[in-house]
Amino acid sequence: MRAAEAGIGKTALLEHARAGAAGCRIARAAGIESEMELAFGGLHQLCAPFLDHLPHLPAPQREALGTAFRLSAGPPPDRFLVGLAVLSLLADVADKEPLVCLVDDAQWLDRVSAQTLAFVARRLLAERIGLVFAVREPSLEDELAGLPELEVGRLSDGDARALLDSVVPGRLDARVRDRIVAETQGNPLALLELPQGLTPRSWRAGSGGPDTGSLAGQIEQSFLRRVRSLPPRPSDCCSSRRPSRWATWPCWHGRRTCWASTRPRRHRPSRLD
Repeated sequence: MRAAEAGIGKTALLEHARAGAAGCRIARAAGIESEMELAFGGLHQLCAPFLDHLPHLPAPQREALGTAFRLSAGPPPDRFLVGLAVLSLLADVADKEPLVCLVDDAQWLDRVSAQTLAFVARRLLAERIGLVFAVREPSLEDELAGLPELEVGRLSDGDARALLDSVVPGRLDARVRDRIVAETQGNPLALLELPQGLTPRSWRAGSGGPDTGSLAGQIEQSFLRRVRSLPPRPSDCCSSRRPSRWATWPCWHGRRTCWASTRPRRHRPSRLD
C-alpha cells in the first residue's frame, strides 16, 4: 500500500484490514524514524510475540535469528538464514490460525528489516500468512519491488464533500464547503481536522467562511489544543514532589488526590524554615 503524502489514509486502511481479519491472529509493527539505524529493530518488533516458537526452527535458522535479536552471542548472522528463519517462524505461528502482519510507515524501517520482510513476502505460497506494508513515497522502491501494490491517492471532490459533510454538524454553506475542499486538496486527515479548529460562526452563510489561508497551521493548532488538554507528565505529579507536611492537591492520575500526596512525612527543618 503506497501513499504519496501524510494523512492520505494508509493507517486507516490498515486498521480496516485488521478489523476485517476475523479469525486471524494479528501481528503489527511500525517504522520509527529515530530507529532507522538500528539493524533488525523493525523485524524484532514484528517477531517478538512469537519468540516462544524459536525452538521449533532448524538449528541454523534458530541460531541466525537468535544472534540477530541478540538472544545469543556470535558473529553477524547470514542475511539469507535470517530471512528463512523469519519465514519459518511466521509459518509455524500460522499453523494454528491464519496470521496477518501489518507494517505501518514501512519507509522508516531499518534497511535490513525492510529487506528481510520483503524477502519473506516474495516467498509466501501455501502459508496462511498475509503481509501488508503501508509506505509513503518515495522510500523502499527497491526493497518492495515486485510486490503487488495499491496506490492510495487523494479523494475526489465529491468524496471530499461527503466526508466533510459527515463531520460538520448542521448545514454547511456551499461556498464555505467548496473553499475547504479546494484548500485541503482531497487529503482526508485535513478534512477531518480542519473543522475542529473553526467556530460555529465560520459555517454560516455570508460570514465569509473560515480563514483557510494557512491550512497546515490550522491543523497544527488543532493537534496542539488536544495536547494541551492532556494531564501533566508523571514527573509533575505529586509523587515527584517532596512535601514536608500533610498536603493534598490534584495530580496527573485524574483523581483529586494521590496516595503520594497524602503520605504523612516527618517534617525535617531546613535552611528555609
